[in-house]
Order: sequence, then structure tokens, then C-alpha cells
Amino acid sequence: MEELSMYHGAISKERAERILGATRRDGSFLIRDSESVQGSYCICVLCEKHVFTYRLFQVEGNVWKTETSPGVKVRLFRSVQNLLAAFQEPDQGIATPLRFPVNKDQAQNRKPLPTPRKHIPC
Repeated sequence: MEELSMYHGAISKERAERILGATRRDGSFLIRDSESVQGSYCICVLCEKHVFTYRLFQVEGNVWKTETSPGVKVRLFRSVQNLLAAFQEPDQGIATPLRFPVNKDQAQNRKPLPTPRKHIPC
């Protein structure tokens, strides 16, 4: 996984949401370690100002699969790169196609969005 530029490692769900929200582009995505299932990963993708998270598993050796919407047939891939390429197409059982990988280096260099100021009535 480390060879993928969009892999961010052990960041929190909240950190992933901030990184993707800062892009403001539907289809922006990254991969992070799962916080709840050791040894699995999450694909996080921005769609209409919401971040959708899909668990990414390695099964039976080097075969990969990801969670999708209920009723979508499970697909197996020989590599994570093949899986990511397949989910760049519409109607694959996720909120939006994976269009814009957010590289770890980009996220570290991106300036955070300013914190909104509270309106204090006069």
C-alpha cells in the first residue's frame, strides 16, 4: 500500500474528511488505514460535501475487494491499482467515481481552510 501516493497511512476519519473537504472536488479520494478493523484499509471519497468511506480488504492472499452499496455484486481484483481503475467508472456501487487522488504530499502542503468566525450581533 505504501507505494500508492494517495495512501495516507494511519490518519483518523476526521483528518481524512478535512483533507478531502479542502479539495472541494467531488470524486477526490484517498486511502487510509482502517481505525476499527486491523489490517484493512478505507477508501474515502468526497461527494456533494460529504465523505463516503468504503472498507478495502485483502482476501485470499493478494486478491482485493471493497465494500459497495447493498445489492452490488462483489468483485475481486488482483491489485489495488486494478480496483481503483475499475471504480473510476460510474455506477460501480460507490457514491461517485474515484476521479482525483489526493496524494499524501499534496495534503501536507495544502493550507487548511480558515475557521469560520462566529457572528456576534452588535
